[in-house]
Amino acid sequence: MEQHDSFQLAKYSALTWNAPLSEHHASSLLKHLDLANATRIVDLGCGWGELLLRAAFEAGPSSQAIGVDTDPVVLARENATPKTAGWGASSDTRAMLEHLATVVPKGKVLIGDTCWERSPTEAAVAIFGEEIPRLSDVVVFSRQAGWKVMHVSTADTREWDDFESGHRAGPRGWLLENQGDPRAPDIEAEQNRREDEYQTVYRGVLSFAYLVLAR
Repeated sequence: MEQHDSFQLAKYSALTWNAPLSEHHASSLLKHLDLANATRIVDLGCGWGELLLRAAFEAGPSSQAIGVDTDPVVLARENATPKTAGWGASSDTRAMLEHLATVVPKGKVLIGDTCWERSPTEAAVAIFGEEIPRLSDVVVFSRQAGWKVMHVSTADTREWDDFESGHRAGPRGWLLENQGDPRAPDIEAEQNRREDEYQTVYRGVLSFAYLVLAR
């Protein structure tokens, strides 16, 4: 594998999944999905498929599991190349929920989306943009799109700390083994910058909502 590829893979190597999510929280979400009688499970934005695999295990051997993602780096972790069909990436939460209703006319879905835990500072908005909704907005958008909100939870500070630390641990492990690489100074500066932003700008401000929806 080329040296560049080794760094790309290292970026996510310390993460279980690409979201602020604990083992206990993941198990709880799967329980609320009630997958015992599921015949097909589709994970849009599946990353390397860890949560999808666990969902498939919960559903049993008769279910079909399909994962879709467009990030070549996370797909490379599992050497997967799924194709998208009738699904377009969107940063608009309301549009995503409305389109999801056409993809899943009946059944349950689990969505995960960033939201503001409390009013953001100008610095936080500068990093993440003005499109990030509040949790209450996500709930309202879900109802307006015709979904019944079955369960709502958010990532706590410990989950965020673990997630952010995991994002740093992979690249920093790579740096320890590749100190002579010409990209090392820039990579280290980038990791330090992102860590400082988390600690000083959006820790406790940005949240991540998980909603189990049904229709």
